[in-house]
Amino acid sequence: MQAAALAVMAAHTILFSSSAATSSAATHSLLFPTSNPNTITFQSSFTGVSLKPIISRHSLSLSAASAATAPKPLTVVAATKKAVAVLKGTSSVEGVVTLTQENDGPTTVNVKITGLTPGPHGFHLHEFGDTTNGCISTGPHFNPNGLTHGAPEDEIRHAGDLGNIIANADGVAEATIVDNQIPLTGPNAVVGRAFVVHELADDLGKGGHELSLSTGNAGGRLACGVVGLTPL
Repeated sequence: MQAAALAVMAAHTILFSSSAATSSAATHSLLFPTSNPNTITFQSSFTGVSLKPIISRHSLSLSAASAATAPKPLTVVAATKKAVAVLKGTSSVEGVVTLTQENDGPTTVNVKITGLTPGPHGFHLHEFGDTTNGCISTGPHFNPNGLTHGAPEDEIRHAGDLGNIIANADGVAEATIVDNQIPLTGPNAVVGRAFVVHELADDLGKGGHELSLSTGNAGGRLACGVVGLTPL
């Protein structure tokens, strides 16, 4: 009897040890994935059979990289820009000024003004496009760099210093001016500012008058017009 009892106890011990070993192996497989660091593997605690990889870390990396390098929408900017100003005043002086700029190159200004007295007249771009008080409210010459008045070809000049236009015997002044300091776009864009034609010749800052270095002593403002963009 005693021998039979010992045999039964030994059988129970063997079964328990086998069950515990199987459970430990399944738990170990669940807690510790396979040695491949690029693959996430799950083990079944019921059967001990590994499932196939569901998500690859390498695939996730490629997807993120593809999203980051996706092309951005293109912004198309017109290569040629054009603007116009129609000049009017209290006298018979009037005219039209057109501006054209290719890409980031210089701006070409075409001027035609009528009703002038024959001879030179100062022609400038002024800071404001405000004509509520006639041409006086257009303010001083456009001068973003804070320099003194000069000739268009001078290094030290206002951006708005465009020199003189010459009226013929019929009082008509026509001119073409090419200048790098009056762009149609960017922080120093001239759109919304005003052109002014003056009564007298501009001394280009070299006349020695007290106004030479601010206005060129060009006298009164005969006509003015605000610069606005126009279709090509």
